[in-house]
Formats: sequence, structure tokens, C-alpha cells
Amino acid sequence: MYRLLIVDDEQSVRYSFRKLLNSPQYSFKEAADADEAIAAFTSYLPNLVILDIEMPGRDGIEVLKEIKQISPLTPVIIVTAYGSGDRVIKAMKYGAYEYIEKPFDIPRLISVIEDALKKTKTVETPARIRDQRRVSASVQPEETLVGESAAIKEVFKLIGRVATSDASILIVGESGTGKELVARAIHKYSERSGKQFIAINCAAIPESLLESELFGFEKGAFTGADKQRAGKFEEADGGTLFLDEIGDMSLSLQSKLLRVLQEGTLERLGSSKTLRIDARIVAATNRNLEKDIVEKSFREDLYYRLKVITISLPPLRMRKDDIPLLTHHFLKKHSGGRLGALLEISQDSLKQLEEYSWPGNIRELENVIKRAVILAKGNIIEPEISPKGEEIQISAPEERQPKLVSYLDPSILGKEGEIYRLAVDALEKELIEWALVQTGRNQVKAAKLLGISRVMLHERIEKHKRV
Repeated sequence: MYRLLIVDDEQSVRYSFRKLLNSPQYSFKEAADADEAIAAFTSYLPNLVILDIEMPGRDGIEVLKEIKQISPLTPVIIVTAYGSGDRVIKAMKYGAYEYIEKPFDIPRLISVIEDALKKTKTVETPARIRDQRRVSASVQPEETLVGESAAIKEVFKLIGRVATSDASILIVGESGTGKELVARAIHKYSERSGKQFIAINCAAIPESLLESELFGFEKGAFTGADKQRAGKFEEADGGTLFLDEIGDMSLSLQSKLLRVLQEGTLERLGSSKTLRIDARIVAATNRNLEKDIVEKSFREDLYYRLKVITISLPPLRMRKDDIPLLTHHFLKKHSGGRLGALLEISQDSLKQLEEYSWPGNIRELENVIKRAVILAKGNIIEPEISPKGEEIQISAPEERQPKLVSYLDPSILGKEGEIYRLAVDALEKELIEWALVQTGRNQVKAAKLLGISRVMLHERIEKHKRV
């Protein structure tokens, strides 16, 4: 006979479980809040716990943590009517066996219960789960995973399961699906969250500069190296290093990365001193790396080192149930420039968004909403679609503006009489910073890249420092 503990503050729900699972092979104990649940667990020692999250006082996540500290092997099935991404990730991080939303799919619920009971005796005892550390300051409130679809919740579950390990992770998916957000979530919910999360796009930096960016360099290592500089691996020591677009890394750099993964050591450019590095590597790509291996453009040994765990992100067209939620999230995020006023979106607009194929995925949706916020004159956003139906453009019907406008800070557009100056200054500052990054902050090379004199570049740099 299996002993089941049912924890829910609603008596009717507890009764429903008893009726649903009425069988000679089950005996039951009930609890209505966290304190009752812990007391019942320690005295009853159930084989399985069915646990609600929403309860008076301490919530189900806190109960889950205590249960797992007492008995890591006992399977806990979380049930709730409120399945936010944060809760799903936390539940899986702290050891939930499964996360099921109300109203229940009864055959699936019974299947999960039976499966959990069958596997209880064979599953290995996990390490004791420690309390979550503080959230990294590098993760801003708006930089969060959003979604309620079944596809994205499977991703949430996987993040929760892998976050506490130090295994290398490969995130695969089309461009714009949110690979960096997944990497940040892994870091946020890991034991490394108190340390740095460092992200670098391997495709955005020339090969000659990428090596020095990753490994650092000593003074005099090459022309322009006027002082010692630590690389991204060192900056991420103790934390997480996110290597975006890993498939665009050259073969020579792949070899050096493989050594870091294998040995946990590196040498700065121009140095023979070996440094020990403890950075968790999370890589991402939109390429087919297995095809690249066949074509000899990606190392097979590095591929298997990176993909200890693989997280595949679904494209937006495969999770259209999330489009309304994402739309409102981006509306809230980008309407701050309108004196904090939140815009509304019509049902026709949402329908148009849901019917579109979104080749650019979530990034495209965010850009569309950002553009709509900038161009809308009233409170309601209405859709407009090009005649061929190839591109969706949500905007105020009366207004058409150049594409560049959508990339400006909305506050600039509110400065009547100064828009031209502020926009040009913003673009100039971005170009100068880009050129300096491309040339390793060598001002002579940056000036040559931009096609201006060294004196003019210096003047512009000093100008933007004063702004």
C-alpha cells in the first residue's frame, strides 16, 4: 500500500483527490497549510506528496524545500491553478517530480502519480538542495522568460532541473527565440547567481579580436596592448560565461576553448602563466552543428563537450498561445517613454499577431510592439499588414515614420525642437563605441575604420563623456 499526502487549503480539492484515487493500494493523509504539511510528512512518511502552491502563510515552494531536505527521494507533484514561469522553474529547481496545472487532465495526472511511485525505489538520491542565493544584479526585471504554453513550460522545467549542476549546456533554436534569456535564467537559478554573468557574441567580433576578448592579454602582447587586460573567462570566474553564436567561432579558437573546458585553465595572450578558471559555459547557436561537423567547420569533440545538456527552444510559431502574454509584456516594457502610460491593443490586433508566422520569432514581435508604442498617437494600437501579407506592421494608422525611428530611445522623440540633435548624437556615440570595440579600443584604428581623423575621433569621445 502506498501512503499519499495531499496538501491543499481547499477541502473540496482534497476530497476530489481521495475520490479520484480511491483504491485499496492507496492510503491518505491530508494537510491544509504548510505547518500541517510538514508535521504530517514527518509523522506519516508518505510515499508521494501532492502539493498545492497557493496556500495561506508559507506557500508550496517553501513546503517543497523542507520536504526535500527531510527526504530527497520522496516524489512531490506540484499542482496549481497559477503556472507562472518563475514558479515552474523554482518548483523544478527544488526537486518537484512534476508540475501540473488545474483543471487537471485526469488520465495524465493518474499516469504521473503511478510513474512517480514506480520510480521512487530506483531513482538515485540527489544531493541536498541548498537555499537559493540572491538573484544576480545583471538580470533586469524586464529580462525574463515569459510564457504559459506547454512548449515553453517544458523549457522552464528543464532550466529548473539543470540550474544547480555545473554541466556545460548548449541552447539551440532559431534566431530571436530567447537563447540569451534562457542562459540568464540558468545563471539566475544556479548556485553561481552571486557571481558574474558574462555574455559575448562570437559572430559579432572579428576573429583577431575575439581571442583577446575571451582570453585576455598582457601588456605588449600585440600592437595597441598598452596595458594588461583580463578576458571574459576571467571575468566570469565563479559565474557563467555565455557564448552566443558558438557555431561562428573559428576552428583555431574552438581548439583553445576545448582546452579550457577539458582542463579548466588558460593563458592570456603574451603570457606563459597558466590561470585556473571556474566558469560555467553555456553556449548557443542557430546553426546545425552536426552538419557543420560533417563539413569540417566545427569540431566534433567540442560539440560533445558543450552539449552535455541540450535545451531546444521552440520558435514562436510553435507557441502561439504565448503571443497575447508576450505582447502585453512588451507593451508594458516599452511604454515607459510615454510618461508611464500603458497602451491597449485591440482584439483585431492580437488576432493578426496570432495569425502571423513570425520568422524573426520573439525578437521580431518585440520590435513590432516597440515600433507600435513609438508611433501610436492614442491609447489603442491597431494592426496594418502589407498587401502581400509578408510583413506585419502594427502602428497608428495615421502615422508612417522611417524604420530608424523605431531604434531610438522613446524619450528622444518627446524633446520637441531637439530631436535631430539628440538622434544624431545617439547614433554617433553608438558608432564610436562600436568602432572602439572592433579595434580593441585602439583609437588610431577606430578612426581609420570610421573614415575620420584621429583628432576628430578624440574630440567626439571627449564630447560624449561630458554629456
